[in-house]
Amino acid sequence: MNTAAPATDLVVTCSGLEKIYRDFWGRPKSRAVNGIDFEIRRGEVFGLLGPNGSGKSTTIKMLLGLVFPTRGSLKVLGGSPRDLAVKARIGYLPEETPLYKHLNAIETVEFFGSLFGLPQAECRTRAEQLVEMVGLGHVRTRPVGEFSKGMARRIGIAQALVNDPDFIILDEPTSGLDPVGCREVKDLVKLLAGRGKTVLLTSHLLADVEDVVDRTAVMYGGQIRAAGTLEELLEQPGHRRLDLSGLNVEQSARLDAFLASEGLAHRSQPVRRDLEQLFLDVVAKARSEQVDSSGAQLAGKLASHLSGAALLDQLSQSPAPAPAPFATPSPEVNAAALEKILAPTVETPAAPAPVAPKVDDAAVNAKLNALLGKKD
Repeated sequence: MNTAAPATDLVVTCSGLEKIYRDFWGRPKSRAVNGIDFEIRRGEVFGLLGPNGSGKSTTIKMLLGLVFPTRGSLKVLGGSPRDLAVKARIGYLPEETPLYKHLNAIETVEFFGSLFGLPQAECRTRAEQLVEMVGLGHVRTRPVGEFSKGMARRIGIAQALVNDPDFIILDEPTSGLDPVGCREVKDLVKLLAGRGKTVLLTSHLLADVEDVVDRTAVMYGGQIRAAGTLEELLEQPGHRRLDLSGLNVEQSARLDAFLASEGLAHRSQPVRRDLEQLFLDVVAKARSEQVDSSGAQLAGKLASHLSGAALLDQLSQSPAPAPAPFATPSPEVNAAALEKILAPTVETPAAPAPVAPKVDDAAVNAKLNALLGKKD
C-alpha cells in the first residue's frame, strides 16, 4: 500500500479536476476530464496512458496552464500553472514538433532558450551541448526543414531541456524515432529522473512506457480507471517464471514431466532475444565498422547545465562489473533439488503421472516449497 508523500516532495497535486468544454452559447458540449485525482512525486517518471479522446491532452494542457479547469484544485511545483515563475521551470515536448524550417539546429534551440530570458552566450553553449546530446551535432548547421521526422523529434527534446526544467512533460517522445532513438530517449528519461527531475510521459507505445515509468495512470472517458506502480498493476498472482541455462533435450523433457505430474499448467519454449535487441546489435556492429550515415548519430553526453551532469558523467566513466549471465541463486533456492531433477540419467525418463481432475493446492505448494528449499 502506498504511503502519502510529503507535500515538499509533490510536484503535481490535483483533486477533483474537471474540464467541460462549452459551445458558443455557454452550454456544456463535452466533458473532457471528469473529476480526476492524482499526484506526481519529485524525481519519478509518471506515465499517463489512455486511448485517443480519453482526456490526456486536456490534462496536460491544464498542467501547462494553457486550459483552465472548470472545477477542482491543481498545483504544479507548489503553485498555479498559470504563474510565469512556475512555467519557467517546466519543459514541454508537444505531440507534434513545430519548428521554424529556415533555422538550423543550433539556432532553433537558441531561439527557445532566449524565450526563457537566458543570456545569449549561455543560450549558445546550451544549444551546442543539447544538439550534441541528441545525436545531431554533425548536422548542426543544416536547416531543420530538411530534417526527417525522427531528427526533428530529437530537436524537440533538446528545446524541452534548454531551460534546465524541474518538471518535464513529454508527449509521445518516441514518435517517429527508430529503435536506436527510442532506446536513447528511454535512457535519457531514466538519467534525468536519477538527477531529481520529474517526468510526465505519455505514449501509445506501451512497451516504451513499461521500460521507464515508476507509476502510471490509465484514463478512459475522462476518468482514471487504474493507477499505481507497475508491480501493483502488472503482477499476476500465482504465476512464476524460472529461467534456466544449459538445458539439453532430456533435461527439458524431465522438467516438463515433473511439472505435469504436479498438475501445474506450464509452457516450455526456447529463450530468445527480442527484435529491438537484434536491431540495436545490428546497428552497433555497423557503427563499429564506421559505416557512413547521414541520419542521427549516437547521442552524446548529457548537457552540463542539467542538474548534476558533471558528477554523473564521472560516475558513468567508472568501470562497471561485467554482468553475470544469470543472477546468483537466492539462499531460499534449493540448488540440490533442482540438480536432482535435471541430472542426466541412463534410464529413460518415466512417463508423467496422469493429472488428477482436481489439484490439491496445499499439497502442491508443500512439494514445491520442499523442492525449492523454501521455509514456511
